[in-house]
Formats: sequence, structure tokens, C-alpha cells
Amino acid sequence: MTERSGSGPGAPTTGDSERLARPFAIRPPDRRHQRRWVPVVAGWLALLIGLADVIEGAVPSLYAHYRLHRIFDLAPGTLTNLTRTADVLTGLLLLMLSHGLRRRKRRACRAVILLLIASAVIHLAHYPHIGRTVVTAGLLAVLVFYRREFYAVGDPRTRWRALAVLGGLVLADIAIGLSYITLVRGLQSDYSLTQRGQSVIYGLFGFSGPVQFQPEARGDLFGLLTGALGLFTLIAAAYMFLRPAEPAGRLSSQDAARIRALLDRHGEQDSLGYFTLRDDKSIIWSPTGKSCIGYRVLSGVMLAAGDPIGDPEAWPGAIHAFLDEAARHAWVPAVMGCGELGAEVWCREGSLTALELGDEAIVDVDGFSLEGRSMRNVRQMVSRVCRHGYVADFRRTGDVPRAELDKLIRQADSWRGNPTERGFSMALGRVGGCDDGRCVIATATEHGDLRAILHFVPWGTDGLSLDLMRRDRDAQPGLNDFLIVETIKHAHELGVSRISLNFAAFRSALERGERIGAGPVIRAWRRILLFMSRWFQIESLYKFNAKFCPDWVPRFMVFPSTRDTPRIGLAALEAEAFLVWPDLQVRRLGRKLAHKLGLGRLRRLRRGGPRPRPTG
Repeated sequence: MTERSGSGPGAPTTGDSERLARPFAIRPPDRRHQRRWVPVVAGWLALLIGLADVIEGAVPSLYAHYRLHRIFDLAPGTLTNLTRTADVLTGLLLLMLSHGLRRRKRRACRAVILLLIASAVIHLAHYPHIGRTVVTAGLLAVLVFYRREFYAVGDPRTRWRALAVLGGLVLADIAIGLSYITLVRGLQSDYSLTQRGQSVIYGLFGFSGPVQFQPEARGDLFGLLTGALGLFTLIAAAYMFLRPAEPAGRLSSQDAARIRALLDRHGEQDSLGYFTLRDDKSIIWSPTGKSCIGYRVLSGVMLAAGDPIGDPEAWPGAIHAFLDEAARHAWVPAVMGCGELGAEVWCREGSLTALELGDEAIVDVDGFSLEGRSMRNVRQMVSRVCRHGYVADFRRTGDVPRAELDKLIRQADSWRGNPTERGFSMALGRVGGCDDGRCVIATATEHGDLRAILHFVPWGTDGLSLDLMRRDRDAQPGLNDFLIVETIKHAHELGVSRISLNFAAFRSALERGERIGAGPVIRAWRRILLFMSRWFQIESLYKFNAKFCPDWVPRFMVFPSTRDTPRIGLAALEAEAFLVWPDLQVRRLGRKLAHKLGLGRLRRLRRGGPRPRPTG
């Protein structure tokens, strides 16, 4: 893959625009756009066939016309349960695999081919199901003929997790089934443990075992219980086997060192560049190593943030590598918060679509002043805070002693109302890292007591980007305004000429919607944003940033198509920690349970005897 030249950090010149407008000389075909109808049609056909199998298998009356009723006397109940169970399980698996087919999953295609063969064999034994067999055979032929269209690979770790889940659930199912047989009275005879275990295993597959219950209702309940357990086990294992791969992002020390070298040369291009050094991001590099992109995979979305890092001439190479990796795993590629030039390159090189997401507030240190009517509110808040004896201090993180820095971090953590750390595109996720010595910490103290802290990350050699903003809830209102203003006033002492504040989502819509003469569409959109502000900081961040009269720089979201926006929105909310899935924390719960049962003390006794009690 070759890389083409691009423009610099500012607005592209005429020569740069002409160079950027030229088509990419050697570009591999985008596999995401090859025969789109194949995965879509295959997925929907598999969904319909699976739904029909589940409905017919779950409704016993639909089986009254089967030819198999002629041999019921030879195998009472067994063959009927086998057929119905096979239909239901096949249908459920097809329902689960249909989404994988639409995402071009290779593993899903192979599994569907095997299930379709089994489904065709089952329905060939039923006279009224000739039409279903023809449809199944047609889909099977399409999958075999176009099998190369399903190229997306899965995460190898998912297979081992699926096997572990399958083994654990099977053992739990057997234990539950044996407990039912042991506790329920009314067995026809005294069955051995082998016979009981055999009945449980058979029941998981829908068969009748050697154990017979005296009241038939108890036997029916046993069959329902074991069948439900077997169905749940199969569904859980299949989900673990087929779910989208979401590798945990881990920034290696080698990647971090290379990124810092690129930021030293090209860090002034994007205020979000330093956030690529988050520990939970993965990195993909251009072939020449002159550019890279940080990303996370959430809900099947390969999500990047900001512009690519490095030389703009190498951006296309990193973008192509990013898109190839997304296509290889059938992830949806998306970018949050990229700049105007970055959005232009992403859309051109990846055939993507850009949507203005909001604006970033950037304050010019030289042009900032508290004078004027527009700054009256900020001026009053700052004066009030100063009268209460608050003092601001500014230092590079590398100049703060480690013990003092740890104390600041603990104090700031105690002010958090929510233990979940939010942020992805404009948050570093740590304070006081070993290699973050150029970051800036601004603190506000009241008579020597810490009341607020701001954390800034470097933006090139002459800029800062706001990362963290925390304060004591009992402190004077307007303390954050005071710290920001004081940071701007003392910026020259740190060699800083520009400061990036918070990102304001949909700022232009909020601003235009409140103007006189705004149209009905923009007013309705503003009302929707105000309603959403009850849960998300949309209006509050816009108003907070607007108080400092910043320069507004637009930021964009880049995505493949409109139909992918719901999934991308879900991934973005999850990345920014506005949507947090419940975490059972099995290990922590297990330790608590062991402590209550006294198992922890027993473990200590086995390791080295009881701990001596302190005397005195």
C-alpha cells in the first residue's frame, strides 16, 4: 500500500488542495462494497428459515400431519421430541447466525451451511415441507457459491471462551438435573447414579432416559427443566462463539514511544493528538510508520477519535490500514471528533460520510481579556472567588514530587460522584503517568486546603488541551471559571499561546435555534437537544465554554452510511462511559461469598497455618 501526500495542519493551500484532490494511484478494492446483496439476502433468508423452524417446532399442533406419527408406537415420544428439538435448535441457531451472515462472518457462513444441510434432511422426511426444502437448498447453494464473500474473521479467544462456557453450563445442568431426581419423590425404582446421569444428559437433548417418574406430571416437569437447560446452554455457547470480537485495547510501550516521537514533530496539528496515548486504545500504523490511528472496538464498531497522528502526507496509508482491519473483522469503521481536514481525508480515502458533531472551544491566550460586557459574568465569578481567599498554582506534572502528586490524585478522586471514569475522545484517563511530565496541573487552594484541580495535556509545543476538571462540591461556586481564567493569565509562563477547552456537542444548532427568526426545523432540533440535556451535558457544556468567548472549531463524525449510525451511536456512548453495561464482577462476589462461608480462613490455614494474633 502506497501513501500519498496531504496537507499541513492549517488550511490547505492551492497546491495542497490539488495534490489532495488527485485520485489515489494504487488503492486496493474496498471489500466492504463487493456484492452487498449477497450477505444481506443470505442473512434475511436465514432469519426467515430460522423463524419458521422455531414456530413450527414450538407449536405441537403443526406436527400432527408428519409421517413420523406412524411409528410413534415403536418409539413413544423419543423421535417426536428429537424432531421438535432439532427444529427449534436449528431455528434458534439460524436466527443467531443471520446477523453474522449480514456482517460477512466466515465462521457464521460455515455454521449456517451445516445447519441448512441438517434442516434439509429433517424436512425431507415431511411431505408438506417440500417448499421449505427448496428454499433451504437455494440458500445453501448461494452460500456455497459465494462463500468467498464471507471473509470476516473472528476473535480466536472467543472459541476458548465458548468452550469454557459450554463445559461449565453442562456441568451445572447435570448437577441441577441430578438434584431434581434426588429431591423429587415418586421414582418407579431405585435407579443407579449412572442411570440418573444418563437421563439428565438425554433430557438436555430432548430424549427420554431410563428414569421414570410415578406421576407423569413430574416426568413432564423434568423433561421441561432439562430441555430448557439444554436450550439455554446451547444458546449461551453459540452466543459466545459467534459474538463480535471486541479485543481489549492495550497501548504497548513501543507504540507509546513511537507516538510521542510523532507528537514531538506533528503534535500541533490536532488538540486531541495526545489522547491517543490512552492505555485502553489499540494502535494501527501506516506502512511507512509516519502516521498512526488509535481506536477501540465496541459493539462491533472500530471507533477512532480525532485526526490521525503524524505527517498528513502519511494519513491515507494509516486510513487504508484502518479500513482493511475493519473489513477483515467486519467491524463498522467510524471516527469521532476529527477536524475538518481529517474528515476530508477520511471521506475521500474511505468513501465515508461526515456529519458535523459539534465545536471545540479554543482560547487564544494573547487575545483573551476579562473586559467588556460579554465577559461580565466570568469577571464577577472570578472576583467573588478571589475575595474568598482562593489561590491558584500551575506546574508541569514532571515538576511535582511523586508523594505530593499521589496526594492530589487521591484528593481529586474523593470528589468524584460516580466511580465510572468518563471520556474517550478528549480524556487521557490518568494523571501523573511516568511519561506525562509535560502535562500541566492547575490547583486552587483555600487557606492551604485543596479545593479544585484541572489537568491539561500538551498540544504541540505551545498549546494545552483540557483533560480533567474536578472540584470540591462544598467549594465556592465559579471555582472552575477562576482556575481557567488564571491558567490563561499565566499561560505565557508555561510557554502556552492557545488552550483547548471542552467540546460542545451540536453547538451550532443550539446557537442558531435560540436566535430570532430561526426556522421550525432548527427550533424543533434545539428542543430535542434541550430535552436530551437532562441526561447528557449538551447545553451546560455549550454555555460553560461560551462564557470565555472562544474560537469555535468544528469537529466531525465520520461513518460509512446512515444505517450504521445507531450502532455507532451506541458504541460512542459506551466509549464515553455514558452507557455502562452492568458488571457482575464474579471474582469479587466469589471472594465475598467465601469470606461469609469461612473458606478464606480455611485457605490460609492450608497455606501456612493461622496468623499470630498481635499482643499488647
